[in-house]
Amino acid sequence: MSKKFLMLHGVNHNMFGKRDPKQYGTITLEEINSNIQALANELEIEVEAYQTNHEGEMVEKIHEAFLNGIDGVVLNAGAWTHYSYAIRDALAILTVPVVEIHMSNIHSREEFRHTSVFADIATGQISGFGEESYLLGIRAAVAASQK
Repeated sequence: MSKKFLMLHGVNHNMFGKRDPKQYGTITLEEINSNIQALANELEIEVEAYQTNHEGEMVEKIHEAFLNGIDGVVLNAGAWTHYSYAIRDALAILTVPVVEIHMSNIHSREEFRHTSVFADIATGQISGFGEESYLLGIRAAVAASQK
C-alpha cells in the first residue's frame, strides 16, 4: 500500500502563471500539479493536491488529513505563512512530517515575508527554488515519513 501525501496550495496560487512572473515564473498551478503527479508516480506514492483562497477551507482540509491518516503534508500557504495562526494551530494537530515550501526566497523579500508562523512546527522549510521547491518538498516529506 503506497503512502499518501497532501500538497496544500494557499491563497492566490490559482493565479500562478499570471501573478508576478518575476517572483513566481510563468508556470501555472495545473503545470505544478502535473509535475508533482509525475514525481509521485516515480516515487510510487499518492499525492492529493488542494488549493483554496479561503482560510477556513484550508483548516478543514488539514483536519481531514489528520482524520484520514495522511503520511505527510507539503504546504505552500502563500501570504498565510506570515500571519495565519488558525492554519498553524491546525498543522500542530498533525503527527506526520509537515514541509513548508515557497517558490521565492521569502528571506530575501520584504521584511514581513521573513516571518513564518509555521516554522517552529514544520519539519523543515524549502524556499527560493521556484517550481523545483515543490518537488524538493515532496521528496523531503517522503524521506521524513520513513524515519
